[in-house]
Amino acid sequence: MYDLSAVLPEVTVAPGTNVLVSGPPLTGKRDVAFDLLADGAASGEGTIVVTTKDDAGKTLAAFSRAVGDDEPEEDGEVDAPVGVVDCVTKQRGTGTVEDDSRIAYAASPVDMTGIGVELSAFFQEFYEERGCSRNRVLLHSISTLLMYSDLQTVFRFLHVFTGRIQSGEGLGIYVIDSTAHDERTMNTLKQLFDGLVEVKSGEGSRPKIRTAGLSA
Repeated sequence: MYDLSAVLPEVTVAPGTNVLVSGPPLTGKRDVAFDLLADGAASGEGTIVVTTKDDAGKTLAAFSRAVGDDEPEEDGEVDAPVGVVDCVTKQRGTGTVEDDSRIAYAASPVDMTGIGVELSAFFQEFYEERGCSRNRVLLHSISTLLMYSDLQTVFRFLHVFTGRIQSGEGLGIYVIDSTAHDERTMNTLKQLFDGLVEVKSGEGSRPKIRTAGLSA
């Protein structure tokens, strides 16, 4: 079981579970997602982030802050294996795009085949070379994919993506801006996930979180 109780009180989920984290902008949904990753890393679980919004450097920095470090470690690992599939840098044409032990590059958020290949490569490496059989995977964000591709294409991609998480007995976490898409789109995508985490603005800096479909 994956223990999510540090972020979602009393919630544990079975291996192979896919969770959608949904909410309006500026409600802290990305922070909730990174906190779920960080809690797993603290227990020695692997972390893979597919980022379609920020480059790998910013993503690693955000993850390091979530686990309580001010800066990323030089080798990119924070208590457990960490990998980032960067779908941003090549498209922007800025920065270094040479793969290393922490970072692999897809051509763009449209390169869904490339994203899947790099995700599978990290899974295989973590299992076979690092002996890490428990891995949490974040896709941030679905909304960016929908900016570049139609709903049918994104649905097919996510169907394969969630299936890979299920077969690999990982934990999948997916972020979406709930206000950027119509009800049909949201209802179509929700079919792919085992549970939902809804994030709304709360008092002060603490978001209000509601879960649905997750065992507690």
